Amino acid sequence: RDAAHAPGVEGSFRQRYFTPREVSVHNRPWDLWVSYLGQVYDLSPLSEEYKGDLLMKPLLEVAGKDISHWFNPRTKDIQTHVDPLTGCLKYYTPQGRFVHIPPPLPRSDWANDFGVPWWKNPIYEIGTLSAKTRHIRIINTLTSQEQTLELHMEIP
Repeated sequence: RDAAHAPGVEGSFRQRYFTPREVSVHNRPWDLWVSYLGQVYDLSPLSEEYKGDLLMKPLLEVAGKDISHWFNPRTKDIQTHVDPLTGCLKYYTPQGRFVHIPPPLPRSDWANDFGVPWWKNPIYEIGTLSAKTRHIRIINTLTSQEQTLELHMEIP
């Protein structure tokens, strides 16, 4: 990662803005970005760590997309609901259970020693999702070639 992506390096961090289109091209298991609640996250290291694990499937399916609907904007945690059968509060995962979500029933084989769940871990955060974008069309008058750029319009 370059200095723009290195929040741990004192004084070298600058806020990066990403357009939804920039996020959308990172949609492979080895290059997995998502956005939620206005931030952009690079989950590629998580994908590598859990390579081949069935619990990565819901995340791989949403690679390059915004998953804000998975989260409670107030708590910034995964949405929850009360299970009608048990009356217990559980994570709401309609696309299936994913990495760091506990199983619905207690199990002795579920390792909860991972520390901070990925959605609360700042190491995956790489920037801010641009709320406003503008398309700029550039035409080379000599060759008549045309390019369209999508730029973020936030003021840093």
